Amino acid sequence: MTGSTTPALRRWAVLAMTVVGSSILTAAPAFAQGSVGSSGSASGSDAVDASFETLCTPTESGLAEISGLASDGSRMFAIGDSGTDRTLWVLGADCAVTESLPVPGAPVDVEDLALSGGRLWLSDTGDNNRVRPSVALTSMDPGTGGGGSRTLTYPDGAHDAEALLVGADGRPVIVTKEVLLAAGIYTADQAVGDLPAGPTVLRRAGQVRLGPTDTPGGPVPIAGSTLVTGGAVSADGRVVALRTYTDVYLFGAPDGDVVAALTGSTPVRVPMPNQPQGEAIAFTPAGDLLSASESAGGALQPIQILRGATALVS
Repeated sequence: MTGSTTPALRRWAVLAMTVVGSSILTAAPAFAQGSVGSSGSASGSDAVDASFETLCTPTESGLAEISGLASDGSRMFAIGDSGTDRTLWVLGADCAVTESLPVPGAPVDVEDLALSGGRLWLSDTGDNNRVRPSVALTSMDPGTGGGGSRTLTYPDGAHDAEALLVGADGRPVIVTKEVLLAAGIYTADQAVGDLPAGPTVLRRAGQVRLGPTDTPGGPVPIAGSTLVTGGAVSADGRVVALRTYTDVYLFGAPDGDVVAALTGSTPVRVPMPNQPQGEAIAFTPAGDLLSASESAGGALQPIQILRGATALVS
């Protein structure tokens, strides 16, 4: 969610709409919430007996709005959203900052982070007001910080999106953040590293509906459990994670097809710790799942870990 110069007006307008709609969502008939296929609805998923624990808590004030997270096993990479997304932070296992790298170019609103092909990919796709004619993926070398952006456009108008998934085939999949609607799934038919600098028109590949659930957390009750705020793909490409403010959904992708996993399988749901504004999720190479939250004006939030997350998906 954006943190630009007028965040309160945009943020509360969106949240107000969501609160009004929450009663509609919770009253929806079961068939509208539980089908799997082209809609990819995951609201009927049973919660599993698994829980996150605290890994460590950042102390760097620049990490107050963590929106994107990635891990290469020895390092964690974190970035904030609009207003705090000009610096990529490199963290050790104790959340201490070991390095900071300037982000190439001038991002508008970075909302997620993925690691693929030895490079970091910043999802500059935030658009609360749905007015951007194009969005972008920014490539960064995790050692030097060098890189550049690839411009993307949607085939059907502007969207706000906070989840970037890059599968084993390297193709980017962007999942939108929709109020009262199923989230759209958009992809490119080539690997991120092969995208040209100029505009690439994304292809709509389906949709997925998450929630609602009664898991506490997030800026608004119930409705916050339906908004997609982050995503990640396991190192082997066989498990895909989408999170809301309150829960994470783990989809099996045995053949590495991210879109097929989101639209054609029933995920495992894990309730998340009560976070004020949880938007970041990332797999470690060992198959653990990391989670982070914006502070929402309060104290810096811990990075939490779900150990053995990929093993939860049969």
